[in-house]
Parts: sequence; structure tokens; C-alpha cells
Amino acid sequence: MAFAEVNGQRIAYHDSGGDGPAVVLAHGFLMDRTMFLHQVEALTPQYRVITWDERGFGETEWDGRPFTYWDSAADCIGLLDHLGIERAVVGGMSQGGFLSLRAALTNPDRVRALILLDTGAGIDDEATLAGYRALVDAWTTTGPTDELAGTVATIIINDTEENPRWIAKWQASRHELLAEPAECLFGREDITHRLGEITCPALVVHGSADTAIAPDRAGEMAAGLPAAGDIVIVDGAAHAANLTHPEPVNEAILAFLDSLPD
Repeated sequence: MAFAEVNGQRIAYHDSGGDGPAVVLAHGFLMDRTMFLHQVEALTPQYRVITWDERGFGETEWDGRPFTYWDSAADCIGLLDHLGIERAVVGGMSQGGFLSLRAALTNPDRVRALILLDTGAGIDDEATLAGYRALVDAWTTTGPTDELAGTVATIIINDTEENPRWIAKWQASRHELLAEPAECLFGREDITHRLGEITCPALVVHGSADTAIAPDRAGEMAAGLPAAGDIVIVDGAAHAANLTHPEPVNEAILAFLDSLPD
């Protein structure tokens, strides 16, 4: 693990190194870079894999100020600058996908291709947002109790081995710091109408049992991306398909990366 001074933040990241093409992966809400351990193992050493902690999560030292996913996209590009990488395959899971889409919009010359895991371009309806806000309000005031953390883990992960590991991380963190990252999540805008501007190749992978972002929303995103192929559905996976069902996800990622032109 190393740190990069980027846009006033001290970004924690892991770089597998090597001379292979660069792949940068960004995690989902409440997660951190370690959710990609299976992908790092599968892609290395053929590819140089960089995983990083976004503002408000993991070991990144964040200034605590409000931010948007456009800011997070700038952090991603700043990390590339720090590492001396001109172009990379950029991707992520859920909010990692939100920022990756924005990186492709703001810096198309830096994004060779996109890997979009259990994510979308749209926004949640008001009823869904109200439910999520209630969860975050409870989280930031009373902390991630066993019941609350268990509910959230089931939505995101839904795995008997992984749930306890992530619940332990959440309960050891400063729960009040979730407020600003949550505002970023809830306040993001719909960028569906801009998908046609993203012309790089794109891989869309989605869990069939994802209740946080329904598979049909990923299908709509794939349909709007000019160079996206058919969506890859991971049977039985919830929101963090790459964590709980790594084999089919890794197979799809490797086939996609191997197909990219030089």
C-alpha cells in the first residue's frame, strides 16, 4: 500500500506493478480497495492492476469536505498522473462505476476502456432514496449496529463468509464520517443522456440478484454506450458480484481485456 497526493487528498492505493497494460479499479460505497483482491490475483502479472481507496473510505486521508463523483473522477486521473500512466482501462463497482463513467466523459484520451461492475448511469427514485437516507441517518447517529450492518451487508454482499468481515470493518470505523460520502451518492445526477459521448470499449457485468441496482438498469446503460457489448449476467450474485462470484467476473474481465486493440 502506498499514498499519492492528489487534489488535496492523500489517496491510498495498491499497484501490482509490472510492464503490462494498466487497469485501475475503484470500489463501491462502504467498501475499499481490498474488494478487488480476487481481480488483482487473476489479472496479475499479465496486467498492471491499480486499486485505490476513494474519498471517505479505506485508508485514504480525505479532507472531509463535500465532493462529487466528478471530483472522484479527477482523483482517478490524478492517480494516473502520479503513477506516470498515460492511458488505462478504468473501471469499478457501483460508485466506482459512477466515477469511471465521469472519468471517461472528462478525460476520454486517458481512458482506454471501461469495466463497469454492478453500476449504472441513472439515479434512484425518491422512495428508494428516502429508504437509503434513513439507513445512513441511523448509521451516522447510532453507528452500524449488528442489525443495521447486517441489513446493509445483505444488500451489498449477501455472502455468509464475506458479510462478517465487512461488518467488522464498518463497526471499527468512525460512523459519523459517512455523511458526506452519502451526500455525494444521493446527490449524483443522471448522466444517461451523455452515454453516447463515451466511445471507448466497455464491459458491463451485473449480478442477477442485485437489488441495489437492478440488472435492467445496467442493460439500459449498456444499450446507451456505443462500444459496449452484451451485458454479462452473473447468476445468483448480489451487488458485489466481483467479490462473491469472482470466477465468472474474472473470466469476463480477462476476455474483455484480451480483446482490446493495442
